[in-house]
Amino acid sequence: MGNLPHLRRATGDAIYNVWGHAYSIQALVRMHKRHAEDKTLQKKIAGLIELQYEKLTKYASVDGGWGYYDFRYEARQPTSSSISFVNGTVLIAFAEAKEIGIAPPERVVKRAIAALLRQQKPDFTYLYGEYLQYQPMRGINRPGGSLGRSQCCNCALRYWGDKQITDNVVKNWLYRLYVRNGWLDIGRKRPVPHESWMQVAGYFYYYGHYYAGLSLKLLAEDEQAPYQTMLAALMINRQEKDGSWWDYPLYDYHQPYGTGFALMTLQRCLPNQILPDARTKRN
Repeated sequence: MGNLPHLRRATGDAIYNVWGHAYSIQALVRMHKRHAEDKTLQKKIAGLIELQYEKLTKYASVDGGWGYYDFRYEARQPTSSSISFVNGTVLIAFAEAKEIGIAPPERVVKRAIAALLRQQKPDFTYLYGEYLQYQPMRGINRPGGSLGRSQCCNCALRYWGDKQITDNVVKNWLYRLYVRNGWLDIGRKRPVPHESWMQVAGYFYYYGHYYAGLSLKLLAEDEQAPYQTMLAALMINRQEKDGSWWDYPLYDYHQPYGTGFALMTLQRCLPNQILPDARTKRN
């Protein structure tokens, strides 16, 4: 909590801080719930969440939504296209904060949803980023290339009330993730981003499965078990000998983030668990 206010944009073209702002909201929401008896601490946590809203408003793309690079003009407000799965990540964090009574800026949410919908294809595949709108059949924009982000994007839209993201859409993409997992798995641990088939990068792997875990919690409790079994098998079979998980050699924190994602995924595969973020909205 002490370091969070100091999170900054790295350079003019690298806006990696948007990831930190998004995931810190999710962490703060859980801290807020855990300290229900400490109203002073809850107020401090709420203030930090509001600060992340300010930062994410500041670093939103001029077109709405968020990207993590600005290769156009490196302007104070990013001029790059939004990236579908970054939008999904932030919108999910926003929805969780809204549930505890700390609502995000409505205009920012609406523009992010609009940007995400512009990247949605009829089969609920999502473009990698809006800058690829004229290349919809490029490998990374096809189902195999979207396998690590469709769950996140669908989940985000469902959280914000999109009726098109039905239970069948959720089930379809959970099943695809399992039976077509090779598209993601073959890119796992490759050291060069996007060098694999369908231009898949290794760091898509555990990220995508974490959001699959969130997605399966959208289903009624009595419909979750088959998808929990499939998802758990994928995670357990890929655990390293030292007990960790990792998918991409990223600086020195590939094992911590990979292990964190895998454990949060496995948590949602436990039978008969009703987690704080479980949603059983039916369409």
